[in-house]
Amino acid sequence: MTRPPATAGSGARRTSCPRCGSPVLRQLVGRRAALDVTADDTRYTAAAAEALRDPNRLDWCVRRTRDGLDLRWADCHRHATACQHEHVVDHQCTAPPVPTRPAVQRRSRKTPPAPAGQLTL
Repeated sequence: MTRPPATAGSGARRTSCPRCGSPVLRQLVGRRAALDVTADDTRYTAAAAEALRDPNRLDWCVRRTRDGLDLRWADCHRHATACQHEHVVDHQCTAPPVPTRPAVQRRSRKTPPAPAGQLTL
């Protein structure tokens, strides 16, 4: 049995945020412990994206491959030369928080086989 190429389907796909509707890029970034990245589709230079970075908002290097866009870890600041690729930053949703619904209590006509809090086998 053959395996599909490692790059098949692994590129960034353009979509919109389900809450605020702004255009975003989504991709699993990394091979072993992949992160599910949702980044704004606004492109920046490496320096501008680094200025927007904070501990809870990372920036990503956007590479163009034959299969489309590919997000990669932005470790460009380690190199002596400036990165020439475009960069994007993690999406911060501006929509109001989704209200939580109260838990619905189940109405059962059956009496429980054991008192509340007791486990049954």
